[in-house]
Amino acid sequence: MIRVLVYLAIVAAIAVGAVWLADRPGEVAITWQGRRVDTSVMVLIVTVAAVAVATTLLWSIVRFIMRSPMLFARARQSRRGARGYRAVSRGLIAVGSGDIGAARKFAEEAKRIAPGEPLTLLLSAQTAQLAGDKGAAVSNFEQMAGRDDTRLLGLHGLYIEARRRNDPRAALFYAEEAARHAAPPATVPLWAGQAVLEFRCMSGDWPGAIERLERNYTSGLIDKQAYRRQRAVLLTAQALALEDTDRERAKAQVLEAVKLAPTLVPAAALAGRMLGEAGELRKAARAIEAAWVWNPHPDLADAAAHLRPGDSARGTARPHRGAGGEVIRGRLRRPSSRPRSLVARSAIDAQEFVRAREVLAAFVAAPTRKVAALMAELELRQGDEGRAREWMQRALVSRRDPAWTADGFVSERWLPVSPVTGRLDAFEWKDPARRRRALRRADRGEASAPRWSRQGKR
Repeated sequence: MIRVLVYLAIVAAIAVGAVWLADRPGEVAITWQGRRVDTSVMVLIVTVAAVAVATTLLWSIVRFIMRSPMLFARARQSRRGARGYRAVSRGLIAVGSGDIGAARKFAEEAKRIAPGEPLTLLLSAQTAQLAGDKGAAVSNFEQMAGRDDTRLLGLHGLYIEARRRNDPRAALFYAEEAARHAAPPATVPLWAGQAVLEFRCMSGDWPGAIERLERNYTSGLIDKQAYRRQRAVLLTAQALALEDTDRERAKAQVLEAVKLAPTLVPAAALAGRMLGEAGELRKAARAIEAAWVWNPHPDLADAAAHLRPGDSARGTARPHRGAGGEVIRGRLRRPSSRPRSLVARSAIDAQEFVRAREVLAAFVAAPTRKVAALMAELELRQGDEGRAREWMQRALVSRRDPAWTADGFVSERWLPVSPVTGRLDAFEWKDPARRRRALRRADRGEASAPRWSRQGKR
């Protein structure tokens, strides 16, 4: 609407100007080189306007003729770019769908139309990966790594290929190169920062791993909660490595780890032992209690037991006591807050066999290996060798007790890094067979009961 109004206003202004000139028909005389031309003002204005329009049209034609080679080349380039974009798009779709033939066809077309372009190199590399041609994939990724605009993409591809051929040294080199060439440093790729951290952990370079973790946190690759947990794990690992050589430094590091992650069982157990050896029993008990509330782990019970060297096994087996006698108090007095196998173990050592049998009675219907072994020892202590052999046989076929498990790997002790994948803080204290049983139920099509129904049954 506004444009219409503006157009009408311009037309009206022209009409008013034309009428005004028609009412005032003045004369104009032009004398040039002895010749005189007489005309009216209106004719002169119309003539000047026509000459101006003709001059503009002539200049436009001349300019178009002069620029025609450049315009033709630009149009041709635009058409080639559109064809190359279609080839790359269709090629990437073919790669995603697993169509090797179509991927090769479009990759060759893209190379012919737009050779050396980043997307063309990416399509060629992914096509080679899909076809299993590792040499061609590495060659394309190396070309991308040599360019400023695709360096990180090429290094990532080379890192993946090194991992596939099980070459950790090359993978670490490419990850460190990606972390080093990130500009600015705050834009370090997540995969590079995490890979360097994992490799340093796998090699036992705990100071280097802590330094890399600090950089990852500064770069915003991890949040504060994950940073505190991972730093606590690394400090605990370094403290365990220094426990026999530099106890003061190990103690300082494990105390920092407990402060960062109070529920980290290995840190709390190590801090409890070191503080107990230094005579700081209250601090040791507090460190153990903080972790025990979340995970009543046997290592914490062992650490607590060492806080009172004079306590006997009889005192440890008393009801409503922690695994370390009077050291653990308060919330840990609840029966559900401690593993009963530890109480049974202490009762057997104290020769309170009736008490041990009462504690284990709730688990004999579906015993774990540890419960079966305790029952076998209990029967043997009471002189019933036949029942003891029976329980020993049941121990061989019973389900496993909770253990440190990570990525299907079961360890007798806690490790800071998974030896399978190199993942930091991967070990969990759980039943190793639980996941396998869940997978078998899923294979049989048996859905697990919903959480609300299980709670209702309880």
